[in-house]
Amino acid sequence: MPLVRINLSRTTSPKLRQTVSDVVYDAMITVAKVPADDKFQIFTGHAADELVFPKQGYLGINYTDGIIFIQVTWRNAGRSTEVKKAFYRKIADDLHTKADVRKQDVFISLVDVLPENWSFGNGEMQYAPKQ
Repeated sequence: MPLVRINLSRTTSPKLRQTVSDVVYDAMITVAKVPADDKFQIFTGHAADELVFPKQGYLGINYTDGIIFIQVTWRNAGRSTEVKKAFYRKIADDLHTKADVRKQDVFISLVDVLPENWSFGNGEMQYAPKQ
């Protein structure tokens, strides 16, 4: 049950937004083994001065104004480091191949949370701990 927040330039084309959406969802299904149809994404377009990153680079990575920030909040904390590495790689590789996005401009953050921290509607805790 991931919730994906994607922050990018407000000048990003609808086609690129759709590609980002599809690439992230595909990686969630194929690499992270998220259930099918579990697609909740929020896109926010920003003015250039609202996407802040080190212009001189960080950790040897140089960014451009084409940076895309992807934050995935998901349950089931405990995915292995190898799964997370594969997840990052697939998204960066696929965005580069399918949309010519620089791999350096794909910034991904994962947030692991417990299942009881989700409500999918009706004011209910669908994944409440078993009593």
